[in-house]
Amino acid sequence: MSAAPRIAAARVAAPAPPWRAILAGFCATLVGLGLARFAYTPLLPAIIDAHWFSASAATYLGAANLVGYLIGALIGGPMSARWPGRAVLRAMMLATAVSLLACAWPIDFAWFFGWRIVSGISGGALMVLAAPAVLAHVPPQQRGLASGMIFAGIGLGIAASGTLVPLLLRQGLAATWIGLAALALLLTVVAWHNWPASAPAQPASQAHTAAARPPVARGALRALTLSYALNAVCLVPHMIFLVDFVARGLGQGLAVGAQYWVVFGLGAIVGPVLSGYLADRVGFGAALRIAFAVQAVALALPAVGLIGHGGLIVSSAVVGAFTPGIVPLVLGRVQELLAHHPSMQKAAWSHATTGFAVLQASAAYGMSWLLGHSGGNYALLFALGGGAIVLALLTDLVASRLHRTQ
Repeated sequence: MSAAPRIAAARVAAPAPPWRAILAGFCATLVGLGLARFAYTPLLPAIIDAHWFSASAATYLGAANLVGYLIGALIGGPMSARWPGRAVLRAMMLATAVSLLACAWPIDFAWFFGWRIVSGISGGALMVLAAPAVLAHVPPQQRGLASGMIFAGIGLGIAASGTLVPLLLRQGLAATWIGLAALALLLTVVAWHNWPASAPAQPASQAHTAAARPPVARGALRALTLSYALNAVCLVPHMIFLVDFVARGLGQGLAVGAQYWVVFGLGAIVGPVLSGYLADRVGFGAALRIAFAVQAVALALPAVGLIGHGGLIVSSAVVGAFTPGIVPLVLGRVQELLAHHPSMQKAAWSHATTGFAVLQASAAYGMSWLLGHSGGNYALLFALGGGAIVLALLTDLVASRLHRTQ
């Protein structure tokens, strides 16, 4: 073979730079969760005011995304086992764009509910599949920061929900859904050719079956899944009730409540990147414990009545940061615990995501019921969230002692 063909062959065989895969993962989380889930929050009052649906029906439509998310988390792994991972990721992003477009026409409740379920399914599948597909092509010492950059898409979506959506609503509610769909389609196009074709080959010595998983990893993974699910409970008071708490609970009005939501969104943008950077420095286990402890303080502030302007800013920013920021830490911890079992990492991450989705949806419904039956006792919700994150920290600490993990 001449020199020229050898050079050409080397160029073809050379792997794509990691940043391209990271960009694809960022687009996936922005579309699947940032737009499909969090953009609905500021759209909810507009949907009710436009008489598309009643207040109670519109609330159920918001919950439909959470139900779909749970389904997506459960079926994401089986789909990637049946079809090429890159094809599944592309299909899920396209499905999200289509679901957003379909919501521009409120034909009836069943139509809207079905498409909100679709958006949740695609978001859950993207959450399970996107980051592992990308991180398999990133050097281990850089996976914390890379993971944070991928999940920063969720934070950008939260921030966009308070800025982009109000701008689009000036053109009308249907135009807003169309605009969100167009943005999702654009991001799908950006990610299309940047997804890695497949995971890099693993040495034969690293191929293990589930039966070969050591007891230490199995017990530690169960504890991690429980802690992650409890963290979901911790996030619910701010994610769902922050604006209402400020507006009605404190009597400061919707305009002031929206300002704290912007603070929440700003925290969500930087949270995943800072979490990943911290994990690269101190390890994912230590970073997780720091995250649990900091969140406990942030939940304690409104729970015990320390709700001055400064306290609310700190609480909103911290919980906003860890709403997406906890995700790269848990994913990285899964990969640490199964470092010698790479074939099991996707299934373990899927189980953790499913546990998170179950308790998140349960806490959302439970706290909504509790708020209505407690005379609007918001402090009780924050106290429950704080108790859940303290329990998550204790679970992690006990597991690290019992299973001798770092």
